[in-house]
Amino acid sequence: MVLEGAERIDEFMNEAKVFFLATVDENKPKNRPLGFHLLKDGKLYFGVGDFKDVYKQMEKNPYVEIVALVETDFLRYYGKAVFEDNYDLADSIVEGNEFLQGIYNDETGYKLAIFHLEEATAEIRDITGKINESYNF
Repeated sequence: MVLEGAERIDEFMNEAKVFFLATVDENKPKNRPLGFHLLKDGKLYFGVGDFKDVYKQMEKNPYVEIVALVETDFLRYYGKAVFEDNYDLADSIVEGNEFLQGIYNDETGYKLAIFHLEEATAEIRDITGKINESYNF
């Protein structure tokens, strides 16, 4: 079965398990490992804590890049991060995850901010840098 677009990227990220989100802090790059992503209604969603520097960096400059590696192939998924206007999706995700409940709750006051990428391109490349697959969102 050949997967298209978001489904293919979701499959690649599931196989990789951990991926890296790159932002800019002032004029310096910042990377951090993430593991959460969700494919829902054909759209890929990601989450970061609204209390973290990464959230503030993305508010200031929403252009980000996500990188994942599976064996000798890697994914570059980049575009403009757009945060969801309400926390309904985030609340349902946290509700179903005991680990996240320990972080995002009424006691801490922390919220999981959910975003997706727009004006985005995803490329799956081999170790030489050759693009094997490319998708625009």
